[in-house]
Amino acid sequence: MQREFDAEDVAVSIYGLNEIGREAANPTITEGRDLPWLQDEPDEEVWAHWGAAWRDVYLLDDNNDFIERFNLTEFDLDDPVNYDALKADLLDLVE
Repeated sequence: MQREFDAEDVAVSIYGLNEIGREAANPTITEGRDLPWLQDEPDEEVWAHWGAAWRDVYLLDDNNDFIERFNLTEFDLDDPVNYDALKADLLDLVE
């Protein structure tokens, strides 16, 4: 999806954020991918502050304020309906 936004010159940035305690998986999850990947740290505890669950996508506005949560386990992006819904929600943020 990020490639689509880049090709269409849409100002949406997608990042991954790994949970504290799962650092050992970073090399595996990033292998062969170009999605920027961040590691949560004990002094930030983003996952805890946000109440994040595995495979959550958080949509933030230009001020990094929370807009919406979209869980990829519940709404698998292999289903075109879910993919289009998430893409539309992201596009709504920049319109």
